[in-house]
Amino acid sequence: MSEPLIENIDYYFDEFGRMVFTKEYHLKRGYCCGNNCLNCPWRNNDNERDNK
Repeated sequence: MSEPLIENIDYYFDEFGRMVFTKEYHLKRGYCCGNNCLNCPWRNNDNERDNK
């Protein structure tokens, strides 16, 4: 992706100040990175987010 990221569309900051990518960002990127991202549209909803 060569377009600049837009706050509150592509990402937001959580209560701890961490940047969190949105579902829209992931869809623009077009693939799953396999890191179990919070807003991943490809994530298996049956798994816990912090499944270790």
